Amino acid sequence: MLSDWNEFLAGQAIGKDNEADLATARDALVVADLSHWGLIAFSGDDAQTFLHGQITNDLRNLGPERAVFAGYCSAKGRMLANFLVCRHGADILVMLPESLRETLQKRLAMFILRAKVKARDAGSEWVRLGLSGPGAAALLAEAMGAVPGAEIMAMAHSETTFAIRLGDNRFDLFVAPEQAPALWQRLAVQARPVGAAAWDWLMVDAGIPAILPQTQDQFVPQMANMVELGGVSFQKGCYPGQEIVARSQYLGSQKRRMYLAHVDAEAKAGDPVYSPDLGGQASGTVVNAAAAPGGGRDLLAVMQIASYESGAVHLGTADGAKLAFRPLPYMG
Repeated sequence: MLSDWNEFLAGQAIGKDNEADLATARDALVVADLSHWGLIAFSGDDAQTFLHGQITNDLRNLGPERAVFAGYCSAKGRMLANFLVCRHGADILVMLPESLRETLQKRLAMFILRAKVKARDAGSEWVRLGLSGPGAAALLAEAMGAVPGAEIMAMAHSETTFAIRLGDNRFDLFVAPEQAPALWQRLAVQARPVGAAAWDWLMVDAGIPAILPQTQDQFVPQMANMVELGGVSFQKGCYPGQEIVARSQYLGSQKRRMYLAHVDAEAKAGDPVYSPDLGGQASGTVVNAAAAPGGGRDLLAVMQIASYESGAVHLGTADGAKLAFRPLPYMG
């Protein structure tokens, strides 16, 4: 029962010291509860075909061995959400911020029509955990009895748990609620439990964007580096906004992309950024921001490429705190 898991978690005193959590997450092995990430399950004979026709990635060969990253766009080609998609048993599961889960579920349900598909909130069916840091794969193999292969998005399954590889030493875990306390305790022997803020920073530091209510319908997938992250297929058929997404790719007209930066100021998703080359007009928008180890905020921001190249980008106003750019781990 999920209520038993929540009661167990409440007794763990997690996330009481964000500064210590962040310092640990930067260098050491950590485990985090990911209940701030929601889960939608799609079931039925047409579930895979239906979702394939709605999102930016190709689901025709989706099986239990590998997950995919994808976006869901408006007719204008701008993302309303992005998420992980995986298959477990008879269900196709979509994992995204809980703040968007209900909205996306209702919107997709509008287009099911006569298809043999049902969508449900699966957040109570699986406890979501994150495991990250040196030795994560070995610990997962010991605790779960299996570990995903070396390829990013590879999956592994056991009787009550399955896992997705997000990086060399980072995994999303899904465990049946009645088994979650025991798995947590096995992981916590070696991995330090941390709060959601530490996991959010790890995602920002890895350059993985999450569309939130504040940034819906603002970015075509290319702006948020979804192509580099393997979240867009240009070989699949139509989906909402596909023509605009394809045109942006093949015309080579992209003027904005996403960058990683640090700023010594408060920052949040949706905040504008400015640069002298555009005067009083905003040059971009913060996609995600998280408290950083040592203070300040690390953030992902979509902005004019020319503004980034100018080296002078400021948060909030033209004379706000200056962004200090850092290289994204997946960009050459």
